[in-house]
Amino acid sequence: MLLEGKVALVTGAGSGIGAAAARLMAKEGAKIGALGRTESELDKVVKQIKKAGGEAITLVADTSEPEAMEKATQQLVKAYGRLDIVVPNAGINGVWAPLEDLTPEDWDKTLTINLKGTFLSVKYAIPHLKKRGGSVVIVASINGTRTFTSAGATAYSCSKAGQVAFAKMAAVELGQHKIRVNVVCPGAIDTLIDENTEKINTEKAEVPVEFPEGDIPLTKGEPGSAKQVADLILFLASDQASHISGTEVWIDGGQSLLR
Repeated sequence: MLLEGKVALVTGAGSGIGAAAARLMAKEGAKIGALGRTESELDKVVKQIKKAGGEAITLVADTSEPEAMEKATQQLVKAYGRLDIVVPNAGINGVWAPLEDLTPEDWDKTLTINLKGTFLSVKYAIPHLKKRGGSVVIVASINGTRTFTSAGATAYSCSKAGQVAFAKMAAVELGQHKIRVNVVCPGAIDTLIDENTEKINTEKAEVPVEFPEGDIPLTKGEPGSAKQVADLILFLASDQASHISGTEVWIDGGQSLLR
């Protein structure tokens, strides 16, 4: 198994990419700290992992709250004795709106959850990762990294671009401790995150672009799956990616090459 004996913290683990990553890494031998804000969702994922023969615990915390993240990280290390992998996946689409309609509060909420949450997820893990080396795999997006045509998604895109910059800076700083930091940038993936997007007057910020054959060349418009992203996270988290750090990988079926 690729992650035998390792311990992984996965944020936003109650659904979508986070849940898929937690289940797959557990299948490959990792003990999982499934972190999120909705206990019932996390408990369901933890039960699935245990039913399949893996080990996992529920960690209820808001990734944007320093004290909560520090406590959750300590709880995971106390339970399993170590921490080797961190997957900062928790995030929101937030409000998508033209700049003149986007409120400072909307901006702050998106940047706080997506970018500050990534920082805190990594910050409190570093003392533990330093002991043996480890891997951080941040979940960003094609938005703000290779695609800039999603109308009104300025706050979201800036948070995702920030995650890539954070990963590169952290990869340099932490490399001396054998800690690798990479980023996955999914395109359209079949998850529930779009249901949490509030769009306000986005037509005012839209630039019309039409792709008659669908805007995902590999699948003619069909979105990817959370499992496909989890497979990439697993690879980057494992020793198979032992010489990869400070790198962003787009997983979008070629979508961002068109948009």
